Amino acid sequence: MADKNAEIQALQAIVTGLSSQSFSHRIQGLVFGSKGLSALAEKYAEHADEEMGWVEKFANRILDLGGEVKIEATPEVKVCDDIVEYLKSEKKVSEDGIAQVMGMMPAFEDDLVAYEDMKAYLIDEDADLQETNQDLELIELIGLQNWLVKKLA
Repeated sequence: MADKNAEIQALQAIVTGLSSQSFSHRIQGLVFGSKGLSALAEKYAEHADEEMGWVEKFANRILDLGGEVKIEATPEVKVCDDIVEYLKSEKKVSEDGIAQVMGMMPAFEDDLVAYEDMKAYLIDEDADLQETNQDLELIELIGLQNWLVKKLA
């Protein structure tokens, strides 16, 4: 039987990480928008909103389990002007985040609700990672300038 405190700690770690990612995506979207890259600005604003939805879901699960949700300090996140640098950074964050959550899955084995929510989150994150990989491959194939033209509108 899984430890409820371990589950709450795992959920809190995810809430903290996703809160940071959401804020990072919101700011990064503003940076891209200021450069006229409207599609990228909108994409990352949507990512920020989606991540906050996950934060709320996981925070509510902590409360359902009788835990206390915390607002914790997060490490500094670099804001990038260079889109390729940013996409490579996003890829690493996604890969590391998926691996981290996969390692936490045993904490949810006795909580069907949290387990299913985590599975759904991981599927969503994998889709985001695949999209980032496709963007990087497309940049390699057609060049950055041609790729950016698609992101202007």
